[in-house]
Amino acid sequence: MEKKRVFIYDTTLREGCQKTGIAFSIDDKLRILDRLTQDLGISMIEAGWPGSNPKDIEFFKRIEQRNLHSTNIYPFSSTRRKNIKVEQDKNLLTLFDIEAKQATIVGKSWDLHVHSALETSLDENLQMIEDTVSYLTTNGMNVIFDAEHFFDGYKNNNEYALQTIKIANEAGAEWIVLCDTNGGLLPYEIESIIKSVKNELPNVQLGIHAHNDSGMANANALKAWKHGVEMIQGTINGFGERCGNTDLTTIIPIFKLKLEMDCIDDDKLKNLTEVSHYVYEMGNLSGNPDQPFVGKNAFSHKGGIHISAMLKNMKTYEHINPELVGNKRNIKISELAGRSSILHMADKFNIHLTEENPKVGAILRVIKEKENQGYSFEGAEGTLEILMRGMDMNIQDPNFYRKKFFELEGFRVLTEMYKNNLISEATIKVKVEGQEYHTAAEGNGPVNALDNALKKALVYFYPSIKEIKLSDFKVRIINQAGTASKVRVLAETYDKENSWGTIGTHGNIIVASWDALVDSYIYKLLKDKKNW
Repeated sequence: MEKKRVFIYDTTLREGCQKTGIAFSIDDKLRILDRLTQDLGISMIEAGWPGSNPKDIEFFKRIEQRNLHSTNIYPFSSTRRKNIKVEQDKNLLTLFDIEAKQATIVGKSWDLHVHSALETSLDENLQMIEDTVSYLTTNGMNVIFDAEHFFDGYKNNNEYALQTIKIANEAGAEWIVLCDTNGGLLPYEIESIIKSVKNELPNVQLGIHAHNDSGMANANALKAWKHGVEMIQGTINGFGERCGNTDLTTIIPIFKLKLEMDCIDDDKLKNLTEVSHYVYEMGNLSGNPDQPFVGKNAFSHKGGIHISAMLKNMKTYEHINPELVGNKRNIKISELAGRSSILHMADKFNIHLTEENPKVGAILRVIKEKENQGYSFEGAEGTLEILMRGMDMNIQDPNFYRKKFFELEGFRVLTEMYKNNLISEATIKVKVEGQEYHTAAEGNGPVNALDNALKKALVYFYPSIKEIKLSDFKVRIINQAGTASKVRVLAETYDKENSWGTIGTHGNIIVASWDALVDSYIYKLLKDKKNW
């Protein structure tokens, strides 16, 4: 079936707030709204349920001060409560309090819910739908009707489910949205159901609201579009209750790049990855690195054969150019790496190596040896760059730069309980350009004490060391040996300009931490010299 249009309807600010762990403040929601309207140009946004809480009422009042461009903002509400007049329903009257020009109304279309959740009759539910939609449209409001649990309702009692959307359509609803609220729908079920709907309501504008409980939300949305649905409801990153909803960061580039549908402007698509990461940040959540199109690993390549082919033609292992969605290509170095991987990273680090250079093979052997010891360079490009640069300077010594900037004479770390307080102290002796420096420092735990002592010792020789700060510190067990396990420490460090990851691995957590910390300092010193 040939399609001529698709409308993207974003409900991150309402449905997305139902994700476990999400608690957007009003300011958070306003910031996200700005990104959705300005950076992506989303034309239809469901911004909250003002009848459910005071925060959303305040949010809609503050929206009035925003430049929304051509975006239509939809407050969400439900059909009137049972056995009362529609004009007495405070939930619905809130829509007029916020002077809404349009609204999305949810109503039951599954007879099971009518009996078990609403605890009313099938006829009363139909009357609730008719009264609500008619009341709002008569008072000048455009209405989208979300037929909640429509697909389950259709499979259980197709006659009644069709009756609910027919009533909403006749009462003046502009759109009828078919909802897979439990997320159990499978793609092969969609065609016959939508065909039945279109036979019943041949001229209706249809939408799809899919949940992801079976992992099929995106597939169901696309299948529904193929068979006549024109509005796709979803959220940024698929945020939503339980397993989430249709993920707009996946659906939008599929429509734009695969199906050539003009769902957002061409110049907005490149903002998609940034908006995805921003919404994660507002939710105080870590992003999903494996998320299609916008994830950190979406265009990452690790296998040596893959990388070799990639360097010849990017299309061999990439279905789109990552820059189209604002993402970037990431070539990983690991035990699976080949010479092509080393040459790619050398080019990235501005190290001049050729395929015939014996240093390439030497670097590859050291990397594979270290990976066998428990190293993982995927999150530690700082350590990788130090190693590669060191071997470029001295093919026999991957620790060249450690010796160049300073040499460790020794350190001691003590932790003791004193008057019910834990005290950690580190003593360290280093040699820089022939000069020895011996100092000590306390810290919040042994690693922090060691870090403070090292910084105290080096800052005399390298003042820029004061600029760096630790932003993340992860410890992972490599082998299962209880408290005697070998550990991997990943450190993320930043200064005023950049951030970088470093790694250490050892059977002693202090030594593993020391190695990661030392590399974070060396990377800073190399970066500052600008002559590497």
